[in-house]
Amino acid sequence: MPGISKKERFKRFISYFSEVMPDAGTELEYGKPYELIVAVLLSAQCTDKRVNMITPDFFRRFPDPESLAKADQNEVYELIKSCTYPNSKSRHLIGMAQMLINDFNRQVPPDIYELQKLPGIGRKSANVIAAVIHALPVMPVDTHVFRVAARIGLTIHAKTPLQAEKQLVANIPEPVIPRAHHWLILHGRYTCTARNPRCHKCGLQSFCKYYNDNQLIINFFIQIRFIFLS
Repeated sequence: MPGISKKERFKRFISYFSEVMPDAGTELEYGKPYELIVAVLLSAQCTDKRVNMITPDFFRRFPDPESLAKADQNEVYELIKSCTYPNSKSRHLIGMAQMLINDFNRQVPPDIYELQKLPGIGRKSANVIAAVIHALPVMPVDTHVFRVAARIGLTIHAKTPLQAEKQLVANIPEPVIPRAHHWLILHGRYTCTARNPRCHKCGLQSFCKYYNDNQLIINFFIQIRFIFLS
């Protein structure tokens, strides 16, 4: 839609997802804050689906920080070896549990800078934990969020995740920010995919910058696809 303002674009974005995805949340399966930290740490460059296959056995063996802090690294490795970078993640998991006990009184800190002191937890992961556990108005920016926000037109000329994060936080009302992260990541995971985005199934067409900039090309390929499938 030519001439749409940034304020209007954000308003329509929030309105749409508030209606179609009001209860959006993480797809990582967890029962308590410690379990979410484990799942988030494992999810780095790994799919949530894979992490959810790993964590049930992991939590049976290490149900709390105390048991994990005393773990043998080889045993941890055997439980998580099907995820990416199991060697480094094994070390990080044990170190994370030890720090939770020694430095944070077994509690998950709400501050993102404190969270980033935990081994294996960077800014994006800290934001995920703070948003999900503490409902803080922080915006984790992964590849899905970075791509989708730019395509819709919510971010302009953001060259880094931090730049995208700042633009999103500045324009989304604080109470909405934790949900908005899930809206963007789920939309990127299932509709606005990196390759061949499913624009024909997307409800954002009326205000999506990517769709409106490429509408003729998108419709051409949809027609070609329809011809070959019919």
